[in-house]
Formats: sequence, C-alpha cells, structure tokens
Amino acid sequence: QVQLVESGGGLVQAGGSLRLSCAASGSIFSINNMGWYRQAPGKQREFVAVISRGGSIRYGDSVKGRFTISRDNAKSTVYLQMNSLKPEDTAVYYCIATSSAADYWGQGTQVTVSS
Repeated sequence: QVQLVESGGGLVQAGGSLRLSCAASGSIFSINNMGWYRQAPGKQREFVAVISRGGSIRYGDSVKGRFTISRDNAKSTVYLQMNSLKPEDTAVYYCIATSSAADYWGQGTQVTVSS
C-alpha cells in the first residue's frame, strides 16, 4: 500500500553533513508518522528520529543537537539533515512510515563517515 524510497546517502568526512530524503507513494493518505532508523554493521537497528503528520518530533539520544527531521506533507516526503557527522553514524539508514494498518520500511541508504 505504501512504498518508500530513500536517497541522499554517501561518503562524508567526520564533521561534514548529509541530507537524506524519503519519498512515499501509494496509499499516502493513510500515513501518520514518518521517521528514520539506522543499522550499523553487526549492530541492532537503532531509532534516529520520527515526525508526525502534525509536526511532533522525537530524536534518539545519540543524534540530538546534530540531526534535524522535517516533513513535507504535500510531497509525502520526509528529510533528515545530518550535521557534525561522526564515524559512529556510519550505518544503513532506513525510512519508516506508520499507519493504522501497517508499518512500512524503505530499502535503506548507506551513510559512511570517515575519520
């Protein structure tokens, strides 16, 4: 019902910035929350940020003060502005969208932060 496509990942030096995008398609009207998780090699998936349709925001402790989530409801797109990147931010970043019926995940986009 909902398809999510992430973009914007890549390789960046420590201290640099990247902006991730996630575009939703399909049954867009059903989406409530959109957000981001990440998974580093050999690690469990970690909560990064979430934003509701009305604009309520939560961040994971490890990214507070460095990452900013935003949402364009008209474009059904969520963004993650990542500043002051650290090597420990290296992970596959996954977009998530929630509805009353199901949760949907994107395919992931790789972010690599070099020392």
